[in-house]
This record gives sequence, C-alpha cells and structure tokens, in this order.
Amino acid sequence: MEETNLLTWIDYFVIAVMLSVSVGIGIYYKFSGGRQKTMEEYFVANRSMGVIPVAIGLMVSFMSAITLLGVSAENYSFGTQFVTINISYLIGTPIVCYGFLPVFFKLQATSAYEYLEKRFGVKTRMMASFVYWVQLLLYSGVVLYAPSLALEATTGIPKTTSIIIIGCACAFYSSIGGIKAVLITDVFQAALMFFAVFVVIGIAARDAGGLGRIWEIAKEGHRIEFDNFSLDPTVRHTWWSLIIGGLCTFLSLYGVNQVQIQRTLTVKNIKAAQRTLWLSWPFLTILSITTCFSGLAIYSKYYNCDPILQKRITTPDMLMPLYVMDTMSDMPGLPGLFIAGIFSAGLSTISAALNSLAAITLEDYIKPVYKKFADHEISAARSTTVAKLLAFIFGIISIALAFLAQLLGGVLQAGLTIFGVVGGPLLGVFTLGMGTESAIEGGALVGSLTSLAFLFWIAFGQPRPILPILPRSIEGCVTNNSANATILGNATSIPVLQNVSENSYPYLYRISYMWYCPLGFLITFVVGLVVSNLFHLCNKNQNDDLDLKLFFPLVARRIRYRRSTDVALNDMADYVRKTKDSLSNGKNENDNYEVFVKL
Repeated sequence: MEETNLLTWIDYFVIAVMLSVSVGIGIYYKFSGGRQKTMEEYFVANRSMGVIPVAIGLMVSFMSAITLLGVSAENYSFGTQFVTINISYLIGTPIVCYGFLPVFFKLQATSAYEYLEKRFGVKTRMMASFVYWVQLLLYSGVVLYAPSLALEATTGIPKTTSIIIIGCACAFYSSIGGIKAVLITDVFQAALMFFAVFVVIGIAARDAGGLGRIWEIAKEGHRIEFDNFSLDPTVRHTWWSLIIGGLCTFLSLYGVNQVQIQRTLTVKNIKAAQRTLWLSWPFLTILSITTCFSGLAIYSKYYNCDPILQKRITTPDMLMPLYVMDTMSDMPGLPGLFIAGIFSAGLSTISAALNSLAAITLEDYIKPVYKKFADHEISAARSTTVAKLLAFIFGIISIALAFLAQLLGGVLQAGLTIFGVVGGPLLGVFTLGMGTESAIEGGALVGSLTSLAFLFWIAFGQPRPILPILPRSIEGCVTNNSANATILGNATSIPVLQNVSENSYPYLYRISYMWYCPLGFLITFVVGLVVSNLFHLCNKNQNDDLDLKLFFPLVARRIRYRRSTDVALNDMADYVRKTKDSLSNGKNENDNYEVFVKL
C-alpha cells in the first residue's frame, strides 16, 4: 500500500501563521478603539459595513470546508450532475432581494425571529428559535468535523484530537470577535478558498496535460452527466431535485436564516443590502463550479488507482487533502497553505454561526426573562458580556456535536440534510407569515411541528440504504496485490448494520436528501394554511389589523389595494344608506341632489 506524505515543519509554520491571522483579526476588532462594547457594534457593526466584504461573507458562510471537501468528493464519486444546483442560486437571488430582505430590513431587529412574534406570537418565535439552535449547532459540528478529516489525512493526527484543538480555537475566536471581525475574516478566508481550488486544478492540468485532458479522463470514467431529468425522487441528484431542492435550500439559508439576515443588516440601507446579494451570487457560482471541476481534476490522478479501494483513506471527503499531499509535497509550504485554507474556512464559518446563536439566545430568551423578573432592561455592557459568554459555550457544545457528524455520511450530504430537515419548515413558516394574510399562530405551529416530525423520521428514522457509485479502478496501482482489476461497487453513505439491497428499504427512506427542504416547506405551508382557514371558518376572525410591513412587498400592495377598495365600498354604502334615510324622512329634492353628487 502506498504511504501518504506528511506535512513538514514549513507547512506547520504556514498553518500557524494563517490561523494566527484569522484569530488576530478578531483580537484587533475587540481592542482597537474600544470597539465591540455595545450590542449594536457586536452583532450588526453599527450598520456601517461595506458592500464587498458583506457580499463575500454571504458567500462563505455556508460554503467553507464543506464545499472544498464535499463538493469535490461528490463529483469524483457520483459525477457532475450536482453542478446543476447553480441554476437555483440564480433563481433564488431576486426572490431574497425583493421578497424576504425588505421585510427584515424594515423590522431592523437583531433576531430574525422577532418577526414571527410580531406576525404570529411568542410561541411561534420560541419554537423557531429552538429549531434554529438545532440546525446551526448540528451544522457547526459538521463544519468542525470536516477540517479534522483533512488533518487526519495529511498528518496522521486522530480526528478526536484535531476536533478538540480546532473547536477550542473557534470558541475562543467567536467569544472575542464581533460580526465586523467575522466579516473581515471572511474576505481572508475566501481568498484562501479560491487559492486552494485553483491550485488543485492547476496542478492537475499540469500533470494530466491540460484542462481538456482532465475532461476526457472524466468522460471515459463516466463522470460527466448533465442530463438526468428523472422524476423519481429516490434518485440522488436530478435536474428537478437540484433546482427545486437547491432553490428551497438557498431560500432557507439566504432568505430566513439568522446568520445571513444578520449580515445583510450590517449595511446602511436596503439598496446596499440588495447589492450585496447580487454581488455575492457570481462569487458563489464561480466557487461552486470550480470546486466541482476540482473533483474531476482529482479523478484525473486516481482514475486507475483509487485511494479508497487501496485503503489509503476511509472516506471520499479525504480525497482533496490526500491529492494535495501526493502532488505538492515537493513544494514546501504549499500543502500547509492549502490546509490553512480549510482551517480558516472552518474558523470563520463557525464563528459566524456562534455569533448568531448568541444573538438569538440573548434576544429571544435571556432579555425577555430578565425583563420579566427584574422589571427593567438588561444593560448594554452586561448584554455584550453575556453574548460573548454564550458564543464560547456554544463553541464547546459544537465540539461534542462534531463527533456525531460522521454518522450523517459525507460532509456535503450531512450539511444539506441538516439544512433540509430544519430549513424547510423554517422557510415554510416565514413564507406563511409573509405571503398570506389568513395565517394565524395555531396554523403556523401545527404546520411547522408536523413538518419537522415527518422530516426527522424519514431522515434519521433508520440507516440510509447503500448507494451505487460510479466505476473505480486499482488496475494502475503499483502494489504487491496481483488481483488488480476494475471494481464496480457500492459506497456506504452512512454506517449500516447489514448489507441489504436498496429496494428492501421503505420508500420514504430512499427519498433523496435534496427533497427534504421542499417537503418541509410544502408541508408547513399547506398544513399551516389549512389549519388557519379552518380556524377562521369556526371563529369568523380576520387579520385586518396586521401591519403591512410584515408581508412581502407584492402581497402588501395587494392587501393595501383590497383594504382601500373595502373602505371605498363601505363609504359608498354609507352614502346610499344616508340617501335612503333622507328620502324616507321627506327631505326636499335639493338635499337629495347634494347626496348623489357626493356619491
């Protein structure tokens, strides 16, 4: 078996420098000029951030180490169909810009879930905040787990050790840095991410004989696929699952997620916020497409000597760091720079997540409870101290959850599964509030809880079935094993107790994870609307007193027009009634004439 090259002291030095820069940015913005002493500064940077750093921050929030490791492994193992998801990003951007964003910007609240209290009630706000806790803590665990794979593949350090080291660094960084430090770090992180992807593609093109040759090798290995239009929801990736599922996932992340809403509120006005989203889209698409191609670049080296079949690595998520060590070890410092890019990506993403968790915990729970028992508001200085302590505590919790991330399968599927199971219902309840006038709190709660229960059942109710993968080969390996032949096999997505065929699993357990978010959205919206309308039929109540700022701009205009029409009709009915009254009271013709003129 071929041995894996390890990092040198120069690589470790580069990693230390790069991590020090990330942490140093947080320290600088904590102590420079006495900043980060108020809630406004700590959570929304006094709404003074520029468009470019926020746009980059929006891109890297959920596209960090998960993207580098997971997307490249996806294209290596299952082909290029996943690149279709980029179409959903283009469709979703204007929906967020001109639908969700204006509502939150008018609200100007630190917690996005304050909207749900204004629209429905306190119970809905508490439910959504708790669900968001679950989502972001689980995702933080996955993000923390992903860099540990890279470290294990390149240095031999066990995942347990690296998770604890990186997790403690994240907890420290998150507890001292505010949102401004996080956003500036995002710019640094994005540069390292693009560098890592372009270096992998460049080295592969040099070794394979050009980009065209990489494409030819991928085509020969059946990795090129863009035409899967199957309507079968059990197929892993199709046009429909990636566009519809990708759109719902994008809307749940960029439209109603606390991390992204909090970032867009750091700019001065709604126009600037919309520009950040539009500017973020090409960055996001370029990173996604190039990372997909990097999977083909890696395949060009291992197409006839698969390292998983060789047992050099245990999961496809280790492919990219292994490739870096196999091809760049003769260039001291370069592997270290690559690994630093993965670590920095994880640090920045987790710091943003923990900052947002601290924000909603403080705003949705601690402040209301404190005000109720102390009979006055908590001070600004004490609020900031509590927020930093909360960020540190959530960082420690994410370390524990990182050990569970490996049970969810590859990091890409794990991340998108978490977003789908929790993000779908959250997207549904916000859309129910912003898009319909008849929705009430009872309907929102029933719809959300029904959707969550259903999705948790089909996603985690039983181990997922074994998935077929594309052909892999070890016939080109130089080993002592004489049985070198092409292998067409199966890859286990998550641990299974026994090797059974896919068709033996119940149908719902075989649904692609890309459909979780659309299902969650649809169930929440439909059930919530039906329950709300049934309640209206029984009680004859209407929500005519709701603030129009709580609705999508298009819906608000329709409601405003209907209300103005109702007022005009009521006025006309009053005039007609007055006319009838005047005639019945025997008023003269001149009086009647004046009434009809008014009409």
